[in-house]
Amino acid sequence: MAAVSAMVSIGGRPSWSIRVARVFLVVAAVIVLAWLLVLPLIAIFAEAFRQGWAFYRDAISQPDSIAAVRLTLTVAAIAVPLNVVFGLAAAWTMTHFNFPGKALLGALIDLPFSVSPVVAGMMLILVYGKYGWLGSWLEAHGVQVIFAVPGLVLATVFVTLPFVARELIPLMQAQGSEQEEAALTLGASGWQIFFRVTLPRVRWALLYGVLLCNARAMGEFGAVYVVSGHLRGLTNTLPLQVDQLYQENFSAAFAVASLLALLTVLTLGIKRLLEWRHGEALTGR
Repeated sequence: MAAVSAMVSIGGRPSWSIRVARVFLVVAAVIVLAWLLVLPLIAIFAEAFRQGWAFYRDAISQPDSIAAVRLTLTVAAIAVPLNVVFGLAAAWTMTHFNFPGKALLGALIDLPFSVSPVVAGMMLILVYGKYGWLGSWLEAHGVQVIFAVPGLVLATVFVTLPFVARELIPLMQAQGSEQEEAALTLGASGWQIFFRVTLPRVRWALLYGVLLCNARAMGEFGAVYVVSGHLRGLTNTLPLQVDQLYQENFSAAFAVASLLALLTVLTLGIKRLLEWRHGEALTGR
């Protein structure tokens, strides 16, 4: 009791030593974050504009860079909606039904978190590549998956698969299914229950998951690096374009990298706004 009393001052307020320790920990955390996150971000923009605005404008307006931006947006525009559909279906199934293999389904949803993106790309090559399991059949029907846009989409879908589902499952578990059961008792159909009861209750968590999924889709490097073939202007996404430019034109690589950094800052800002405005909805309270 004496030791505890020494740590807390009169009135239950933290003692001077506790306040000093708290300030020290906060300052240490800020320094570490600034050193690891803020300074590299500043360095990217400083190097991108080191040779002036004209050089920056020319670097990001090159045809290959524009094609990389277009391809990155295209892949994300396909992969994110697919993961939204899967995430909603998986979260609904995991939280509203009990069935054999439920634990296995949960483990499979988390599989992309534990598999290296490079290994994921290799798996796609072994299945869809020219000498893969389905390669001969695809080639006979004139379908190219590897070293083409479909391969990029498959790789991106795989690595971003858990984000939407893992945002929705805890929230749906916390909310329970009483309102859906009440709507079913009143005669609502399955689609009516989903669109009028379930979806409005999880809309902010769904948007949160979409933001995380989109950020990962645009910034993915390892899996798409393996399946892209590095065809400049054709299968190079923004991260791959930055990698190739880094070996040829140092400042141009940072100029293009600043576009990804801007997307990161924008995503972080929207994410923080959602947490501030709809924090209770995101946690199910």
